[in-house]
Amino acid sequence: MRQHDFAKFTQVGIVGLPPRSVIARLNQAGVAIHDLDARLVEANLEGISPLLPKVYCAILRTVVLNAVNLQLDAIFIDVGPGKCDGALHVATILEDTLPLPVIRVINTDTKDFGHPLCQARQDLTEKFLAITEGVKQAQPPVIQPKPCKPKAGFWGVPPRDFSLLAPFPPATHIYGWSRCLENKTPANQALEAYCNPQVPTVFFAQSFCAKTALAKYLAHRHPLSLYLDVDFNAGGSALAKVQAFLELSGALA
Repeated sequence: MRQHDFAKFTQVGIVGLPPRSVIARLNQAGVAIHDLDARLVEANLEGISPLLPKVYCAILRTVVLNAVNLQLDAIFIDVGPGKCDGALHVATILEDTLPLPVIRVINTDTKDFGHPLCQARQDLTEKFLAITEGVKQAQPPVIQPKPCKPKAGFWGVPPRDFSLLAPFPPATHIYGWSRCLENKTPANQALEAYCNPQVPTVFFAQSFCAKTALAKYLAHRHPLSLYLDVDFNAGGSALAKVQAFLELSGALA
């Protein structure tokens, strides 16, 4: 990564989880960080149709939609194994399209910070909001929740549409890349592949994401699983599948 004067930035976007050293420098400089993977703007998707195919990962389409509509000074994008090859291509597109630095970084951090939120008893949407908000800080929260005994599991990335999380009970443990995200080690493949075979688990990935392969493979091996991929928004059919699975598996009892 080239040297940049972080003090000149006031608003930056991040894609994936940049290295902790980068987040720490942004925190120290008082820079506002925007998680471009999240739903930040409600602009029309047709505006980015010249940049990305319509049949493409919903998260990366959201990244581009945010990037072209927000007033940013720079974008830091993880193009290594902690994100995906698609992010590397999106970095090229954004660099060619936007009049601002698009800074490629690779997060291979290995220091574990734990994943207490993933194991806490709390509304699943609130837990995901806290995890995704946590990517903006180099240090984890001082106060951390206690673990609970899981009744259900959610494996995968934070979904673009959080309404998918509504049917899950509060005693749901989070696995997959989302757990790596809280642990601040997005390239930790062993942690990403971990799941509990005794817990009814929904294995989720965004449609057209490379992680659908791992999600489907792990779901096939798991004795109490539902494999689910969802495109841009979670529809009634997906929610009904999750609700039925959780009820039939006894997770909602």
